[in-house]
Amino acid sequence: MALPVRRFDVIVVGAGGSGMRASLQLAEAGLSVAVLSKVFPTRSHTVAAQGGIGASLGNMSEDSWLWHMYDTIKGSDWLGDQDAIEFMCRMAPKVVYELEHFGMPFDRNPDGTIYQRPFGGHSANFGEKPVQRACAAADRTGHAMLHTLYQRNVRARTQFFVEWMALDLVRAADGEVLGVVAYEMETGEVMVLQAKATVFATGGAGRIFAASTNAFINTGDGLGMAARAGIPLEDMEFWQFHPTGVAGAGVLITEGVRGEGGILLNCNGERFMERYAPNLKDLASRDVVSRSMDQEIKEGRGCGRNKDHVLLKLDHLGPEVINKRLPSIREIAIKFANVDPIREPIPVVPTIHYMMGGIPTNIHGQVVAPSGGDPNAVVPGFYAVGECSCVSVHGANRLGTNSLVDLLVFGRSAGDFIVAQHLDRAAHRELPKDAGDLALSRLARIDTNAGGEGTAAIARDLRDAMQAHCGVFRNHELLSEGVRKVLEIEQRAQKVTLGDRSRTFNTARVEALELDNLVETAKATIVSAAARRESRGAQARSDFPERDDREWLKHTLWYREGNRLDYKPVNLKPLSVEAFPPKARTY
Repeated sequence: MALPVRRFDVIVVGAGGSGMRASLQLAEAGLSVAVLSKVFPTRSHTVAAQGGIGASLGNMSEDSWLWHMYDTIKGSDWLGDQDAIEFMCRMAPKVVYELEHFGMPFDRNPDGTIYQRPFGGHSANFGEKPVQRACAAADRTGHAMLHTLYQRNVRARTQFFVEWMALDLVRAADGEVLGVVAYEMETGEVMVLQAKATVFATGGAGRIFAASTNAFINTGDGLGMAARAGIPLEDMEFWQFHPTGVAGAGVLITEGVRGEGGILLNCNGERFMERYAPNLKDLASRDVVSRSMDQEIKEGRGCGRNKDHVLLKLDHLGPEVINKRLPSIREIAIKFANVDPIREPIPVVPTIHYMMGGIPTNIHGQVVAPSGGDPNAVVPGFYAVGECSCVSVHGANRLGTNSLVDLLVFGRSAGDFIVAQHLDRAAHRELPKDAGDLALSRLARIDTNAGGEGTAAIARDLRDAMQAHCGVFRNHELLSEGVRKVLEIEQRAQKVTLGDRSRTFNTARVEALELDNLVETAKATIVSAAARRESRGAQARSDFPERDDREWLKHTLWYREGNRLDYKPVNLKPLSVEAFPPKARTY
């Protein structure tokens, strides 16, 4: 069946921070750009980022991009690529000042400069003492950023396809990516959106876990599409648990609370982080704080009737600081935890938050995959930016505030690189005859299946299996049982059955399509985690408690075909400075 085709110079899938930062560069250069989004752009998940954007502006005290680079490498547990990390940390101040000039309403110091707050793992002079590096707009930084970028895109006449879902990549016989097959939710129509460059900015996939700070739209669509097109996924075993999600609800309480002076307490009223990270205490790296909290709960020092959470105390900061710097946190605590933080502490637990792995890319956003002996051969016509990509600036654990820097730096970098290709002068290639076949066969399967289960039951079992078998602490037994369960769930997902087959705004069909992507992401995650026999960053194995640089200082690559793994070296060579060799990680 021949599908209708619409042509653009560039298609961007996803309208969060990285997608809109890329589309802004492209539209302002005069290219025709289409941005596809499952939700209205300002509803993208970047809107939920609270704490700040890490950049060494030095507005509060001396700071340097080199210190930021060191903190990022140390945070990554030496699995981050040092060339990409240097590139990001050097560019960070520039992209923040650009945002400021776009009209972003940052908080200000009395002298008019951008206010910066302390944040976990941010230090001066290579770990000596905490430094204030997080450029903040109260506790709604992502919200302010997303609205700022959306307004600039409207001004640049970017074309948005709102409530559209990309289903699968279109690739030529020689492997070049020629666009996507897309589904319009309002009408149920399918069409090919053809482009000379396709940029994935599809965000994270935290909905593969039961307890998550992620929005319901974060279903790993970009990862599923890339995997089905034969592209490997990198470092998928590394998922960051944010130390402070509201107990029972999972809603994020920003690290900015601890940056402003909030402290974690166990049931004895003890500030336990002093035992685990004597230097940076509550502002140690996220994986360290999460494991410490988990340890306190496991050893019976948790709070509440079931002793299943710890407390985040901020009443000592006073109403003025809370209302000025943390207004949304107060609102969240009242709504989701039924406590007013001005008077009482917030019950918190570690909650899945961020995916360090993703589609492998270089610093220009070009997707790379091993080919002909080159571990980083470029996949022509295909780019990925933001959380769905893995340029590997985050390695095994992301430093707080580096997600927003990542979006801005690499969204802009990919945009600049594509602009330099002069695509407006190039012609569109001829589409292959089978351009929409994969997507159409997936839709046909979902629409004709009978006698299977509904999406919700299968998705719930997937999340529960991942939560139980791939959580804060992992071991061989848990992981191998988890792999078995996920593969079983994959079989059930193949038979998913719709109760409603109507065309207009059929959310059941959209959720069934998302389930395919969740399954691919979960497989990549748990298979990669079972294979990595060490503890590094967010991967904490009780049966292999030590980091093993001799055997495991390498990136994992998971291929969907045959569910197999490959590996590639970590780049320990920065662009212009001396390398930071691996050493023990203490805070």
